[in-house]
Amino acid sequence: METFKTYDPEGFYDELVDENGVPRPGVQLLVDRIESLPDGDLILRQKEAEALLLKMGITFNVYGQDEGTEKIFPFDLIPRIIQGKDWQQIEAGLKQRIFALNEFLQDIYNDKKILKDKVVPEDLILSSKTYRKECEGFTPPRKIWCHVTGTDLIRGADGCFYVLEDNLRCPSGVSYVLENRRVLKRTFPYVFEKSKVRPVDEYPEKLLEMLEHLAPSGVQSPTIGVLTPGIYNSAYFEHSFLSQQMGVELVEGQDLVVSDGYVHMLTTKGLKRIDVLYRRIDDDFIDPAVFRPDSLLGVKGLIDVYKAGRIAMANAPGTGVADDKVVYAYVPKIIKYYTGEDAILPNVPTYICREDKDREYVLSHLDELVVKAANESGGYGMLVGPHSTKKEQETFAKLIAEDPRNYIAQPTISLSRVPTIVGDRLEGRHVDLRPYVVFGKDIYVQPGGLTRVALKKGSLVVNSSQGGGSKDTWVLLPGQK
Repeated sequence: METFKTYDPEGFYDELVDENGVPRPGVQLLVDRIESLPDGDLILRQKEAEALLLKMGITFNVYGQDEGTEKIFPFDLIPRIIQGKDWQQIEAGLKQRIFALNEFLQDIYNDKKILKDKVVPEDLILSSKTYRKECEGFTPPRKIWCHVTGTDLIRGADGCFYVLEDNLRCPSGVSYVLENRRVLKRTFPYVFEKSKVRPVDEYPEKLLEMLEHLAPSGVQSPTIGVLTPGIYNSAYFEHSFLSQQMGVELVEGQDLVVSDGYVHMLTTKGLKRIDVLYRRIDDDFIDPAVFRPDSLLGVKGLIDVYKAGRIAMANAPGTGVADDKVVYAYVPKIIKYYTGEDAILPNVPTYICREDKDREYVLSHLDELVVKAANESGGYGMLVGPHSTKKEQETFAKLIAEDPRNYIAQPTISLSRVPTIVGDRLEGRHVDLRPYVVFGKDIYVQPGGLTRVALKKGSLVVNSSQGGGSKDTWVLLPGQK
C-alpha cells in the first residue's frame, strides 16, 4: 500500500503533514508506525475496525432510504491530531461563546435588553421559526438554557479555526466520539499511549453531573430520563448508549404521563416520578398541548410541569433561536455585548440575505458561495455554489427572493484535510470538527470531539446523511513533539 511517502496535500491545509509533506508536531510517531506496517496490514486493520463497530451496534438510520436499514457510521482509521496549543484556543473560545449565547437566551426571553439596544434586530429574533413565545418571562433551572452544545468548527487554508454553526437543540454524535476512541486504542495502542492523547471517556460522567445539578430543589437523588423519539430516529443508538453509560432511564413519550402536577414514568410497579429529562426531541414535538397538537412523541402537559419548576429539561425549550443560521451572523456582537470581549473563535464571513446590499451580492455570486437555509440541518437546504448547476442556482435565487429572512451565504471555505484510506492508498479528504460542551456547575469542553470527514473526493459535505464518515480526534497535551 502506498502510504505517507507518496501522500500529496494538494495545496490544502492538512492536519497531519505540512505543505512539504513533513509530519506536524506530535504526528511523527503515528506516521512511523503506519509506514512500518507490512503491506496490506493497514487495510486489514480498517476492515477489523469496521467489523468491530458493526458488532458494537454503532449504526444510524437514514431517512427516506427505501431499504430502511441501519447503516454502520463510516469510520476511517487515520486519526485527526490537534496540537495542545490549538486546543487551548478552541476550549477558551467555546466557553466564551456558550456563556454569551446562554446570556442571550435568558435576555431575549425576559428583559430583551440586547433587542432594545438594537445590537440584534428585534424583528429578526421574533420572526425566527425557533423563537418560542411560550418561553417569554421564563427562567430555567440554574439559569441555564443550553446545557449540551455541539459547535461545528472548520480550519481554513490559513490554519485558523472558524465557527461554522452552533447546535443548541439536540446535537448528536458524541457516542461516535466515545466508540471511535475505543476502536483506535485497540488499533494503535502503543502510538496512542506514547502520544499522550487527552481522554474523552469522562463525557457521560460530566453529562450526568450536569443533569443532577438541574434537579428541582429538595430532590436529593433525582430520577433522570433520556427522552427519545424511539427506535426509528437516526440517533437512537446514541440515546440508548448515553442512558446506559449514565445508568439512567431511556423513555419515550408514551412511557410518561403527567399526574398530580408531576411527570411520571409508567412502570410495572406503578407510577415513578421523573425529575430531570435529557430530551432528544425537538421543541415542536415535546408537548402537544403547547406546540404541535399532532405530536405522538411528547408528553401532554409537560411544559406546565416544567414552568412550575417540578421537572428540569436539557436543553431548555426555546434554545433553537440561538442556532438560527441568521442569528449566527450576530454572535460576535452578542459575545461583545455580554462579555465585553472580542470573539476568541471567529465566525466565517456571512452575508445576510434579509439585508438588501448583501442579498444583491449573493444573487450575483451564487456560483461562488455556499447558501444555507436558517433552520435546516444535516446538510439539507444548502447550495454549494462551485459544485452546483445553473438550474440549482436559479432555484435558490427564487427561494431567496421569496423569503430573504430565511437565507444566509458564506464564501466557499477551503476546509482542512486529513489523510484517509481510499482503496490501497492515502488521499486527503475534507473534515470539520464538532466539539461537545456541557454547561452545568461550570462549562466542560470534551477534549476533541467528532471529526466528520467528507468521504467523496472533493466534497465539502461531511454529514452522515449525505455520505460522510468520522475519524477519532486526538488532542495532544501541550508541548508534545
